[in-house]
Amino acid sequence: MSKIRHLHSINFILWLSFLIFAAFIIMFTWVFQTTLLKVFLSKQMSDDLNSFGKVAYERLRIELPVQENMQDIERCVETLQSNDRAATVYLFAADAQILFPVSEGEEVYSFSVPEEDNGTILSSEQIDFLRAKESFLAGFTDDLKSASGIPLLLENNRFCYIAYLGDPVSVESADGSSGAYLFIEYSTELVDTAMGTMRVQLVLISIIVIFLALVISVLLSIKLTKPITRITRAAKQMAEGDFSVNFKGEYSYDEMEQLAETLDYAKEEIGKSDQLQKEVLANVTHDLKTPLTMIKAYASMIQEISGNDPAKRAKHTQVIIDESDRLTSLVNDILNLSKIRSGMDSLKISNFNLSEFVHEVLERFSYLTETQGYTIVREIEDDLFSEADAEKIEQVVYNLVGNAVNYTGEDKKITVGLKRTDKGLRFTVSDTGRGIPEEEIKTIWDRYYCSSETHKRPIKGTGLGLSIVKTILLKHGFDFGVESEVGKGSTFYVIFPDK
Repeated sequence: MSKIRHLHSINFILWLSFLIFAAFIIMFTWVFQTTLLKVFLSKQMSDDLNSFGKVAYERLRIELPVQENMQDIERCVETLQSNDRAATVYLFAADAQILFPVSEGEEVYSFSVPEEDNGTILSSEQIDFLRAKESFLAGFTDDLKSASGIPLLLENNRFCYIAYLGDPVSVESADGSSGAYLFIEYSTELVDTAMGTMRVQLVLISIIVIFLALVISVLLSIKLTKPITRITRAAKQMAEGDFSVNFKGEYSYDEMEQLAETLDYAKEEIGKSDQLQKEVLANVTHDLKTPLTMIKAYASMIQEISGNDPAKRAKHTQVIIDESDRLTSLVNDILNLSKIRSGMDSLKISNFNLSEFVHEVLERFSYLTETQGYTIVREIEDDLFSEADAEKIEQVVYNLVGNAVNYTGEDKKITVGLKRTDKGLRFTVSDTGRGIPEEEIKTIWDRYYCSSETHKRPIKGTGLGLSIVKTILLKHGFDFGVESEVGKGSTFYVIFPDK
C-alpha cells in the first residue's frame, strides 16, 4: 500500500513529468537532427551542386574541344573550384576514359570491376561516372544536345552532377554513346564531420538535460511539498483534537496561502462545533438528569408520604407529569435537530398563505395574553403567500415567538411583523428584553443559550430552539438573522420568498 501511495505522490509525479518532458525534448532534437536536418542539408547540397554544375556546364561548353585548349580548361576548372572547394570537376569520355584532369605519375586508388567482362580496371571515379551516366541517360529520350545536367545521389549519400558536353573531337552522337561528359563529385566530408560533431554534442546535451531535469524536479518537488507536508502534519494534530495548531506560515505561492487560510477557518469552525457539542452535551445531560431526579423523588414521595392524601398525591403526580413532558420535549427537539441536520427529514414544499399561517401560530400563545399579562402586537399584512415546508416553518415561528416571550422585558411586550419588501416577505419577532451583546450575535444560533438563564420562563424550552430554527432555515436557503442592542431588546427576522 505504501509503495502504491508513493507512486501517486507529488514528488514522484513531478519527477516523472520532468523526466518525460526532458526525454520528449531530446527525442524531438534527435529526430530533427537525424531526419529533418539531414533532409534539409541534402536539399541544400543538391541545390548548391546544381547551381555550381550549371555554371561549370555553360563555361566548359565554350572551352571544348579538349585537345585544342586543355590549358584553358584547367584555368576554367581552377577558377570554378576556387569558388567551392567541396566540388571536384572531371571530364569523361563516354567509355569512362578520364579526359580531365590528366596527371602523369599520379596514383589513384582503384579496384577491378569487370565491364562487359573484359577485365578493365576502373577507378572509383570512373565507376561513379558510369553509374551516374546510366541514371542520366535513363532520364532522357530526346536529343542529349538539348539536355542540361542534373544532380544525382550516389551510394553512401554522396552527391554528383553529370551533364553531356558533346564530342571533344567534333564527332557527336545523339544517343550519348560517344562524346564528353561533365562529371562533378561533391564532397560531403564537411557535412558528415559536422553531423558527427553534432551527434556527440547531442549526446552530451542529452546527459546534461536529463541530469538537470532530475535535479530540478527533486528540488522543485521538495519546495512544493514542504508546505503540504507541514499542513498535513498540522491537520493530523487537529484530527487528534488539538485545535491550537496554526496552518498559516510563509509560503512561496498564493494557493498554499489560501489553503492555509481555509484550513485555519475550518479549524476555528470545527473548534466552535466541538465546543458547542460539549456544551450541548453538558446541558442536555443536566436537563435530562433534572427531570429524572424529580420524577424519581416525587414517585418516592407518593409511595412514602402522600399515597393516602389525595391533594398531595395530585400535586406530586402533576410534577411527575410536567417533568415527563419536559423530558419528552427535550428528546423530541434533539431528534428533530438530528433528523434535519442529517438530511433524513426531507422538505415538503408547498404554497400557502403565510399571513394566515402566522396568525394561527400566534393563537397558541393567547393563554399568555389572557392569564399572564403578555401583549403580542401583530403587524401582519394580509394575503402574503410563500413557498416552504409549512410544518417546519411552524417550528420556526413558534420557536422565535417562544424565545421572545422568554426574554422580553418587564412590560411583557412582543411585536410580530410580516410585510412585503424588495427582498421578499420579511417576518420579524421583537422583544424588549436586555438584548444580545455584539460579540455573541454571531454565535447566538449555535449556543445552548437559554440554559444559562435562571429566571422563571412562561414557555418551557430545551435550549435548542434557535439551533432548530437555524437548521431549518439553512435547509430552505432562506436569509435570516438578528438585530439587537443591549438594553433595548432584540429583533429576529426571516426573509421568505414572495409567491
